[in-house]
Amino acid sequence: MGLLLGAAADALFADPTRWHPVAGFGRLAGRLERACYADNRAAGVGYAALCTGAAVGLGVVLSRAVRGRPVAETLTVAAVTWTVLGGTSLAGEAAALAGELEGGGLDGGGLDGGGLDGGGLDGRPNALDAARARIPHLCGRDPNALDAAGMVRAACESVAENTSDAVVGPLLFGAVAGLPGLLGYRAVNTLDAMVGYRSERYHRFGWAAARADDLVNLVPARLTAALTVAAAPLLGGSPAAAVRAWRRDAGGHPSPNAGPVEAAAAGALGVRLGGLTRYPHGVELRPVLGDGPPPGPADLRRMVRLSRLLGWAAAGLAALVAVLVPHALG
Repeated sequence: MGLLLGAAADALFADPTRWHPVAGFGRLAGRLERACYADNRAAGVGYAALCTGAAVGLGVVLSRAVRGRPVAETLTVAAVTWTVLGGTSLAGEAAALAGELEGGGLDGGGLDGGGLDGGGLDGRPNALDAARARIPHLCGRDPNALDAAGMVRAACESVAENTSDAVVGPLLFGAVAGLPGLLGYRAVNTLDAMVGYRSERYHRFGWAAARADDLVNLVPARLTAALTVAAAPLLGGSPAAAVRAWRRDAGGHPSPNAGPVEAAAAGALGVRLGGLTRYPHGVELRPVLGDGPPPGPADLRRMVRLSRLLGWAAAGLAALVAVLVPHALG
């Protein structure tokens, strides 16, 4: 019940606008990084272990504090679930980006791949800038290096990947491991977003955070991909196309977990993702995912709808797992 109430709170209220606990954790982790940073893996292992251990420890303390008090336990799980989920904020930012691009004169039927230059969309000099301002809320790519087509593609890939990271993953860990699972998973995921880059600074120090994130997301990513296959008909797509893209294209992605969810989403929506990807720390050539045309703003709206469908499916599945796990353990 706590997981379901937390998912409902995220759907109704999105992320807390002030005093967000995850943001507070990020600030503390940032201070610790500046204090203990060294350009080697050992320092990164200690940093990741300390931050994650503190989050799991807090979950254990909270669990013991509410044990035997069903109402307090339900409300505590609901509150923590709400704070660690990010699905509604993710979907809202992506939908707003689609609106910016549509309002600038793009019809949503797909972009020609050449994009638009900095002169704006349909004669509006600030439309492209307004859209670019939203990109940092969705992903870590350099917004100044993206044209309109690139922003749509970046948003689609980010929504697909972060639906696993910010929705399915925390719900699954909460179902299996309760409050320590919710907080521990979010800590690992946050650390990966902070230091898990292949940049010069974090290539060694961030190694442990990145590998830990890969490990904890092995099951959630594949569950997300499977749910995407099941949801494809609700989006006018084909489950067979989603499975085909997943099996054929996911393995070429540099991330073992982003690959399945992005490939399955591309197949379900009938669009093509992947390709040249620019980050502030460098350029990566990603594999092509899917067989269709590049996505347009209308496809981004379909991706948002997919994310919301997967969120509710994952919440129901997590509630079921939370009921069954204690019985399975005797």
